[in-house]
Amino acid sequence: MPSSGLLALLDDISTLLDDVATMTKVASQKTAAVIGDDLALNAGQVVGLSAARELPVVATIAKGSLVNKAILIPLAIAITAFLPSLIVPLLMIGGAFLCYEGAAKVVEKLFSSPSKAASALPEDLDPAKLERERIKGAILTDFILSAEILIIALGASKDASLLVQSLTMLSIGIGMTVLVYGTVALIVKADDVGLKLCMSKKKFLRVVGKIILWSAPRFLRLLGILGTAAMFLVGGEILAHGIGPVERAIEEFSHAGADAIGVAPGLTGVVLSSFALLLFGFFLGVCVLVVKKTLLRIVVFFRALFSESRDAKAS
Repeated sequence: MPSSGLLALLDDISTLLDDVATMTKVASQKTAAVIGDDLALNAGQVVGLSAARELPVVATIAKGSLVNKAILIPLAIAITAFLPSLIVPLLMIGGAFLCYEGAAKVVEKLFSSPSKAASALPEDLDPAKLERERIKGAILTDFILSAEILIIALGASKDASLLVQSLTMLSIGIGMTVLVYGTVALIVKADDVGLKLCMSKKKFLRVVGKIILWSAPRFLRLLGILGTAAMFLVGGEILAHGIGPVERAIEEFSHAGADAIGVAPGLTGVVLSSFALLLFGFFLGVCVLVVKKTLLRIVVFFRALFSESRDAKAS
């Protein structure tokens, strides 16, 4: 009897771990875009720092990221246990924020000038102060992106038990922290490795070093572009899934496109639907951006109006 009880316990543990692994795989696929953007953003935070401070800064941001997870994971579990109806609205808000953030990046890239970028730089370029500001900004950004990732992971495992959901979010939280900041550490030190290889006596190693020096900054830029595009794709998919008519329209578009080309609606349908979701995400992101800027202008206008009114009464 004791042996059969032990075997049953081991079978339950095996089933639990298998469920967690399955949910973690699904959640990882859905959160890959946000993780890629998190990676690009954090790698950009250490660009320009001295070589001696790059890894300490990455380590400090990683510690802050773990603190963020320690706050967010219990909060997500509490929402699942007591307010499960909030999962879909939170997913929609997270999707809208993803689209907005992507649109803000595109607009800034297209319409910002070098003179504006230079004027935005702080006058006090004290290295220690600049480092503290970067760390603070990176940890805040990580908090927002981590919340989005955990909400998406929560949505991906919403049909599982509370224990499976909790372990899935825990594995996603720890796994993404190790993946993102481990990769950031490798990226920021790639140029140092390339320089050392360039000084090698062996021609092959010198060639490898030059390739690394050439590819590292380009890889970082490509990662940023792919991360932005993926934000539109993931955000658009989340929002389209929550808006039935839009989801059906995108499905009909992919099928009609595949029929027009004369191929089976397999890979072609996936490509067309992904393209439609990307455009939908970009459109929604621009709409949110316009609404935000309009509201800010209204707030500034009324502040100025009330300020003038107070000044007139005072005089």
